[in-house]
Amino acid sequence: MTNAQVTALQYGFIGFLAVWATILVPQLVLQFARHGRPQLRGLATTAAVVFYACMALAVVFLPLPGPHSRRLEQTVQLQPFQWIADIHTELVKHGLSAADWFTTQTFQQAAMNVLLFVPLGFFARVLWRRGLVGALAIGFAASLAVEITQLTANFGTAPFVYRIFDVDDLMTNTFGSGLGWLAGALLLALRPISSTLRVEPARSERIDLAKTR
Repeated sequence: MTNAQVTALQYGFIGFLAVWATILVPQLVLQFARHGRPQLRGLATTAAVVFYACMALAVVFLPLPGPHSRRLEQTVQLQPFQWIADIHTELVKHGLSAADWFTTQTFQQAAMNVLLFVPLGFFARVLWRRGLVGALAIGFAASLAVEITQLTANFGTAPFVYRIFDVDDLMTNTFGSGLGWLAGALLLALRPISSTLRVEPARSERIDLAKTR
């Protein structure tokens, strides 16, 4: 992990604390008004969603380019599965064997793109009760929004385009949301099984000695 990525994660965590602190008070007020006490499950769910959103946005958009940052030579990549060819190029460049493909920066970046959207697919299944198609649609729409924002230099707020619009990112992000949906579906499928395996406490029966005679 680079220093820039560490810095982005730090800003993301700070953003999470700020956003969650802002949401926490009105959420507690509503919970006390409806239930008379805090609902820990609701608080934890809100915290998880806000934490994921802040960290994901930080990873995607930070750090912002500085005045001396280099401009990209390519800002759009529309060739599907270009990352596979890039892995081969990286292996040749560094004199690595084909067995070292998983150590390349290209593969690690693709894997990170997949993992980045796994929580989104998980939330789509567990929290929002969406089907697989719905989760894939949410993942694709979110990824497309990110790519468009990057292509437009954050809608003109950045000095220039500093991230590539990559069709492979759309594919890997959407695939990640599908994996997250499967993980959520598996969790929900195992929950009834675990609930039926509860051990009933042994009940002591009272014996009337007079009736045994």
